[in-house]
Amino acid sequence: ASDASEINHAKEVLAFEVTKLIHGEEAAKEALDAAKALFAGKGNEDAMPTTEISKVDLPIGLLQLMTNVGLTKSNGEARRLVKQGGVSVNDEKISDASFEITEDLFEDNKIIIKKGKKNFHRVLLV
Repeated sequence: ASDASEINHAKEVLAFEVTKLIHGEEAAKEALDAAKALFAGKGNEDAMPTTEISKVDLPIGLLQLMTNVGLTKSNGEARRLVKQGGVSVNDEKISDASFEITEDLFEDNKIIIKKGKKNFHRVLLV
């Protein structure tokens, strides 16, 4: 194996062990599955934290949605993250704090919000 893949494997093992210590083995397995799904393009996207919202709730401000689904503790925290370039929706970096989530952003009735490098949240439109 290449050095890069060995380093990535070591990171996976470390992240798994830390998560297991803090949250228990079941949560660690779920987190590992979700990470593998995202980084390898395989695995189980269903392991990703998911929130369902209704079409009647749209449009909704990105900051409010991030707070509603638990990615941030407040709209202020969400605003800071957006302004720092730490938020993307469907792999599009969002820098506008007044960005609105509209129905046309959903692909197959879902969007994926990414906070920082490792926090992903799937939002399903029902």
